[in-house]
Amino acid sequence: MGIRNKLLDFKRRLSDRKMYSVVIVALAVVAGWGIYQYKTAADLRQELDNQYNRAFYDMLGYVDNVQMLLAKSLISASNTKTASIMQEAWRQANLAQTNLGQLPINPPTLEKTSKYLTQVGDFAYSLNNQNMKGKELSDKQYETLEKLYGYAVSLRDSLEQLQSDLGTGRLKWGELRKKGTSIFQRTSTKITGEQFENIDKTFQEYPTLIYDGPFSDHITNTKPKALTGDTVSVDQARERVIKFFGKDKVQNVTNTSKNDSEPFKTYSYTVTFKDRPEEETAVIDITQKGGHPYYMLYNRAVEKEVLNIDQAKAAGKKFLEEQGFKNMTDTYYLKEDNTATINYAYTQDGIVIYPDLIKVKVALDNGEILGFEAKGYLSSHTDRNIPEPSISEEEARSKISSKIKVYSSGLAIIPTEYKTELFTYEFKGKLNDKDFIVYINANTGEEEDILMIINTPNGVLTM
Repeated sequence: MGIRNKLLDFKRRLSDRKMYSVVIVALAVVAGWGIYQYKTAADLRQELDNQYNRAFYDMLGYVDNVQMLLAKSLISASNTKTASIMQEAWRQANLAQTNLGQLPINPPTLEKTSKYLTQVGDFAYSLNNQNMKGKELSDKQYETLEKLYGYAVSLRDSLEQLQSDLGTGRLKWGELRKKGTSIFQRTSTKITGEQFENIDKTFQEYPTLIYDGPFSDHITNTKPKALTGDTVSVDQARERVIKFFGKDKVQNVTNTSKNDSEPFKTYSYTVTFKDRPEEETAVIDITQKGGHPYYMLYNRAVEKEVLNIDQAKAAGKKFLEEQGFKNMTDTYYLKEDNTATINYAYTQDGIVIYPDLIKVKVALDNGEILGFEAKGYLSSHTDRNIPEPSISEEEARSKISSKIKVYSSGLAIIPTEYKTELFTYEFKGKLNDKDFIVYINANTGEEEDILMIINTPNGVLTM
């Protein structure tokens, strides 16, 4: 082969290689673009699903609140209280309706559920206006409330099933976007009810108040009443930490920070323990004023449940007594991950003082204390001058709706949203299969509050 031919052959091969490289680069660009587009689409789908999930779970909460409020309305014997309950139900129904409209369900599928929420809101609004004028519920209106409550229970049950299907992957939002679902429709096919007048409504979002015990998270911004004693140093607070856990158990205590924020200035410590793995540490806050234990959390896995709830309550009460918190009685609790978080309220002369609250987390394998929070107690506890009730228990009981069957009663002090306290009679009773607590002012006879008791496999809560 001549030099000319060799050069031409080399040029041809070089050209082929360039073309090959171009093709490879082009394919890589196309593949990369495809991957990018796929990832972008997947991210968008995930973001959309997240939006649907938020709307669904918000709606679930609002429907739950509607159910609870309708139940309360059935036992309220006060026009003023009923008006407040109805106003709340109206707003919650509208909020549920708003979130329902954000879900990817075909409008015909949503029609009956949407109609029900509209009826609940309109009826509640009309009853609110009626009660504000001092007019009591008629028998027919009471029957309508009972029906609406029954439908709310049905709707809540169906939504829980849908929640389960979504959580386990048996149902996906993409499928609902394409096909819709009969689950919503299934709940309220029998709703006929009266036709309610359309009312122009405006509402704003506001927080839902769900308590893990009566008024357990009611903490005022005023000066804490139980922060007694002189200001302590870091070392003095450290000694209080050792006393809290027990000198024989503590291996090392390290001061990690100082919090100077009001109303609770604290020192924070990390604690390691003898004969325990290094990762099993506890964090604890001690108040700068008086050296009071404020908060503690012990990081330990609890693998099994050995103790029952009564044994856990006894362990928590014994611990509180050892820490100097006397006359504490357990109220409500929640079981989770083989632990029990128990609310203890202070009692004075047999009267339950709900603002003076301490939460204790107990391990159900051996009764060890894994958590402690005394914010409510330190905020509110003081020696109170409690007068004799102005009305008798019999008079207070007469203020309760005759529809509720009372099974226990007693005196209690409860906090208000205005950072004050009320002296009340506490009546626990049943309406159908639901448990309630009704608070009647021990001085005026006014109905102050109604709570629904929620009995779950994991605990007793209130709403």
